[in-house]
Amino acid sequence: MALADAQGSYGRAGWFRTRAGALRPSLGSVPPPALILLGIVSVQIGAGLAKNLFARSSPDAVVMMRLLTSAVVLGVAYRSSLRDLRRLHSWRDIGVAALFGLTLAGMNACFYQALARLPLGIAVTVEFLGPLSVSILASRRRLDLLWALLALGGVTLLARGNGDVTLTGVAFALLAAAGWAFYILLSGATGRRFAGSSGLAVASIVGAAVMLPVGVGTAGTKLLDPELLLVAAGVGLLSSVIPYTLELEALRRMSARLFGILMSIEPAVAAVVGLVFLGEMLYWREWLAIGLVITACVGATRFQQSPPEAPEA
Repeated sequence: MALADAQGSYGRAGWFRTRAGALRPSLGSVPPPALILLGIVSVQIGAGLAKNLFARSSPDAVVMMRLLTSAVVLGVAYRSSLRDLRRLHSWRDIGVAALFGLTLAGMNACFYQALARLPLGIAVTVEFLGPLSVSILASRRRLDLLWALLALGGVTLLARGNGDVTLTGVAFALLAAAGWAFYILLSGATGRRFAGSSGLAVASIVGAAVMLPVGVGTAGTKLLDPELLLVAAGVGLLSSVIPYTLELEALRRMSARLFGILMSIEPAVAAVVGLVFLGEMLYWREWLAIGLVITACVGATRFQQSPPEAPEA
């Protein structure tokens, strides 16, 4: 679920330093734009699978299982760093990572609540206001006022909506956008304090722990269904592990600015995935709104005076 840095403005890769070295040679032969597109499709198919699970479980339970999958994968990958956590880091460092985990949990919980009430393409479009806002506020150029107005116009069109768009859903999507904005700020702070993705491992564990009682409380014995657990694990892989890996490899061979521009198509991909996999038909006004937000994202990225740099990890 894509930050003001190269790997966060519109993507997720800034945090995943995969240990799957065997993938590197094969991925290295794939053009970077193809990797980005595959990552975007992976994320949105994961979101589509998650939405299909809402009929069998609660959105909060799906969030819990997604975060738990990430926590297990990253926990295993960075187990040595986690064992030496207190020796290598101060309580302040750990507190920043923990706050990052709370933000991660809140952002995903709000997004899945929005997804339960909105078509996939619309939920993703509104959520994209988070990284777009950070990018615009960070630059403070007059031209960015145009992008802000375009994005505002797009959300206004969506809020007027139809029977498939509820104000409650838009409100949850806006909360998810705010969560993404805080995620951006905390990701940089955590990245400066932790090596690799060990900070994200801590954050994922905290996020999963926070969502555990909520998920269990809302889903109950449904969580004992092996098929449900298997599909939920697939959501975690499709929404986190796979796109992180693909985007990180792409970022090794392309500029941050081009990365941001390519990631700006994610709302449109989400709308197509929603149409194909979920049967979610959008009206012309909603497609126009998505187009306005994409234009704002591309403009804010394309006309940056200098490409933002990714934090060292």
